[in-house]
Amino acid sequence: MVPARIDRRSRTARAMIRILVVDDHALVRRGLIQLMQGLPDGVQFGEAGTAAEALTLAYGDRWDVVLLDLGLPDRHGLDVLRELHASRPQLPVLILTMFPEDQLALRVLEIGAAGYLTKESAPEELLRALERVMAGHKYLSPAMAQAVADGLGGPPPAPHEQLSDRELEVLRLLAAGRPITAISRQLGLSPKTVTTYRARLLHKLRMRSNAELTFYATQHGLISPAALRATS
Repeated sequence: MVPARIDRRSRTARAMIRILVVDDHALVRRGLIQLMQGLPDGVQFGEAGTAAEALTLAYGDRWDVVLLDLGLPDRHGLDVLRELHASRPQLPVLILTMFPEDQLALRVLEIGAAGYLTKESAPEELLRALERVMAGHKYLSPAMAQAVADGLGGPPPAPHEQLSDRELEVLRLLAAGRPITAISRQLGLSPKTVTTYRARLLHKLRMRSNAELTFYATQHGLISPAALRATS
């Protein structure tokens, strides 16, 4: 966790734009910071490589926007988004991730994100998105915005999109290889309740094993490779 400051004008720290960049790869964070020097005003940055660091920094200082990756090593970015939205509802969170929009964009907006971009987006689009969310608006790519305007008249939602937040949370933990007892401690549930959730998930997703849950979650961007490595 290394703070980086770029003051492009003779402005006070109070007046500067403050952006918290959350990504588990230091090179990605530094590249994003360099890119965001293209914003029109002076900018001050903070960096976090884990969910724990992100929440500590977010609660400990004032930020104009959080740029958040979903694939963090200690907790999923969706958990960070939920916690930030519950405690800092006025703080815009812009998701920047490798997962395609059609997999998670609408869900993160429902949870409270101000916008969603993939890492394949053009640099100019990231700058536009930041300016829009800092102005109090939502941001989606033109293609995704058109899909929303059309009522998403495409294929039916994926099975996991019909799960409750708690079911999705248990799914991600099971898929990451966490044992029942560890999940029960983390979520404050009894092992019997977690086992019930597991049975419900297998039934709803029409699967038979944790291995199938892991494959499904990986294919749909519900867990990151880092989460799998952490439990291997």
